Amino acid sequence: MQDLKLALVQTDLHWEDPTANRSMLEEKIWQLKEHVDVIVLPEMFTTGFTMKAAQHAEGMNLHTSRWMKQMAAQTNAAICGSYIVKENGTFYNRLLWMFPDGTFHTYDKRHLFRMAGEHDVFGAGREKLIVEWKGWKICPLVCYDLRFPVWSRNVANAYDVLIYVANWPQARVKAWSTLLKARAIENISYVVGVNRTGIDGHDIPYNGASACIDFKGDTLWELEDTEGIEVCTLSAEALLQFREKFPAWKDADQFNIQ
Repeated sequence: MQDLKLALVQTDLHWEDPTANRSMLEEKIWQLKEHVDVIVLPEMFTTGFTMKAAQHAEGMNLHTSRWMKQMAAQTNAAICGSYIVKENGTFYNRLLWMFPDGTFHTYDKRHLFRMAGEHDVFGAGREKLIVEWKGWKICPLVCYDLRFPVWSRNVANAYDVLIYVANWPQARVKAWSTLLKARAIENISYVVGVNRTGIDGHDIPYNGASACIDFKGDTLWELEDTEGIEVCTLSAEALLQFREKFPAWKDADQFNIQ
């Protein structure tokens, strides 16, 4: 288990235009000046946070999944982000985790944002995803999941990094920043949050605040209201030493989610 480098892609998005967003993100990814292990894109990175699922949904082996496969292979990095997928007649806000060799995992957003009617359009996920990469165990979740600590609870150090991809509005950015730190502290893990910037098709503003938080709740890196790709390096040694020195995880309540 060596140090892990993540590239956080904080960007404005073209409203409901997957082709333009894939092209824009590809240009940004190629601006990286160093090799990274993981590239993290925002929630619904092909469209912005839209409820027009029928218009923009894709199958699992179409444009966006093929694009992510190409990007992962060319950068030799794992890449993740969510977009709209239709499967067996149901729409999902689905996070795709793509490895450089073309293998992948998926996670369907568990907590659907009812204030925007997401629960009326999309199916909710039922299983949490933990992937292993470069010796690290990584749990990727999506936006509104951040508000629900039981779902993200790190039982027996099941993961080392918690990733949230989001379209989190500026009006509630204080909650975003506060909850990222809370999830890191209570789970004794690194937390990475990647949010978008700009104004969407509903005139809702987003101001980013993407961040890397360490296992003590300290901010390692935070990007304010600007577009960019920043690299955050996570120390394996620091995490393992802290877990050994302060093993609060051994006293955690045991439970099962029904």
